[in-house]
Amino acid sequence: MSALKVSNLSFAYGPREALRQVSFSLPPGQFAALLGPNGAGKSTLIALLTRLYDVQSGDIQIGGCSLHHTPRPALRQLGVVFQQSTLDLDLSVEQNLRYHAALHGLSRHQTDLRVEAELARQALTERRRERVRELNGGHRRRVEIARALLHEPRLLLLDEASAGLDPASRLALNQHIRNLCREQNLSVLWTTHLLDEVQPSDDLLILHQGRLVASGQACALSLEHGGDLGSAFARLTTSSTSGAAAR
Repeated sequence: MSALKVSNLSFAYGPREALRQVSFSLPPGQFAALLGPNGAGKSTLIALLTRLYDVQSGDIQIGGCSLHHTPRPALRQLGVVFQQSTLDLDLSVEQNLRYHAALHGLSRHQTDLRVEAELARQALTERRRERVRELNGGHRRRVEIARALLHEPRLLLLDEASAGLDPASRLALNQHIRNLCREQNLSVLWTTHLLDEVQPSDDLLILHQGRLVASGQACALSLEHGGDLGSAFARLTTSSTSGAAAR
């Protein structure tokens, strides 16, 4: 069963078409990168995957559960790290995690176990009592990842998670997520506009003007469309498509 299956997904803001018949799937334990220039439709897709917007046409399944028809069991299998931080800066690291666990209805015993496990996994145990505002950007991202994994989702969605980080922290975060993917058989969808965050063996989805213009292993797409990822990406996202531009 796919961790994520998107089928013929279309969405429009009035007459403006943002996504047109987008389809792809993500198997268990796979890291996939969603790449696209500004205006490609990534933000709309993320809003649909997280149910900030409801599906207009097509379907999204998370762990076999339709996000439109059975949203609760679908969302229980999803962890999200948004581009803009949603942590409470005046709470400690641990308090942020415990608050999130309460929202998911975890028992006190479950919460204790999972908070300890995620603090250790994210190398945050010694910082558990620090207020979030005292942390740097990289450590704040780790808190958000720990929070997203507390309820043990099958799919982790990261929307431009490296935004605002320095290059070393950005690449360290990217590698950290890949390690989690391997260690926990976790499926990851990593959205970005930065080519250096994509590795040759990654599953790659390229979105342009609301259409999925390419999908497959990054190295294969690079060879097919230009010899290197930069050339392939430029070729695939400079040709115009019919219809209104996505946002």
